[in-house]
Amino acid sequence: MQKDIETHRLVLRAFKLSDSERVARLAGEKVIADMTANIPHPYEPAMARQWIQTHQDQFMEGDGVVYAITMKGCDDIIGAVGFPKLDNGLGELGYWLGVPYWGQGIAFEAAKALVEFYKDHHGLIELHVMHLAENQRSKSVIRKLGVDHAENMIRHIHGQDREICVYKSVL
Repeated sequence: MQKDIETHRLVLRAFKLSDSERVARLAGEKVIADMTANIPHPYEPAMARQWIQTHQDQFMEGDGVVYAITMKGCDDIIGAVGFPKLDNGLGELGYWLGVPYWGQGIAFEAAKALVEFYKDHHGLIELHVMHLAENQRSKSVIRKLGVDHAENMIRHIHGQDREICVYKSVL
């Protein structure tokens, strides 16, 4: 069973199907799709339900984990953080946060808590994370996490070639 992770302000918890409407509303904003490689626009509630339904198997198989980000005292999701890929101590970090919650240090707080929890309890020894080159907010989160820049590359995302910044660190 996926354990909750708590910080000073946040509770990271497993997603529930009942979160799908809110996921679609928050992640469905065009600016989110524009700043992420994996979230399409438009993003419909059925797509959110389908995504949430993959989480339990991914966690049980040990090849990934996704957490809903919530504020303490309120169970409404405000974003997501996870390791879409986990393999032999290597975690590929991913996250998104609803626009109303930007600029408050929440993405960093959630990402740091997840990395520390998986390092302490699940043998995480190496961290990879990427962001689109123009996503300065994500770049800031990654810098605060202390992950080293490794390279830039071009990937075809949402129908166009986009520059991706790749970071890697041994923990």
